[in-house]
Amino acid sequence: MIELLDTKHNRENFDCGKEPLNNYLKTQAGQDIKRKLSACFVLSQNDANIQGYYTLSNNSIPLNSFPEHIRKKLPKSYNAIPTTLLGRLAIDKKYQGQGIGKILLIDALKRSYEISKEIGSFAVVVHPIDEEAERFYTKYDFIKLPDSKKMFIATKTLQLLFG
Repeated sequence: MIELLDTKHNRENFDCGKEPLNNYLKTQAGQDIKRKLSACFVLSQNDANIQGYYTLSNNSIPLNSFPEHIRKKLPKSYNAIPTTLLGRLAIDKKYQGQGIGKILLIDALKRSYEISKEIGSFAVVVHPIDEEAERFYTKYDFIKLPDSKKMFIATKTLQLLFG
């Protein structure tokens, strides 16, 4: 079951093999939730052991960061375009290779699409931690932002998938 991170979830045993993602879950996620900086969603087993997690928050991307063909379609009056940030996505090593990343990504994108019906969000943006993560997002049709390591998928694309 995918739900908001809570004190009942055991964070201590989580190990995705990437220290920044482990440390975030273990030491910062709870504070970020309290401060309303991000929402952290976990897939857990028996309501305790975390198999994987992702975070969502509001974000914006400068208009001039988008490729020209997309920029032409956006209003020039916006200096920054509202987006949703899929800030982190990590799977515990014990569960990697079982499709959990795809399950969490689809849940994050569907949740982001649903939210975009009430709060404007042009796209979901990710900032892949490494080349492996970049390949993962490329597989799901995320587009690289020029001159940046960030990638995005347009909410209109999500509408085709979930609408």
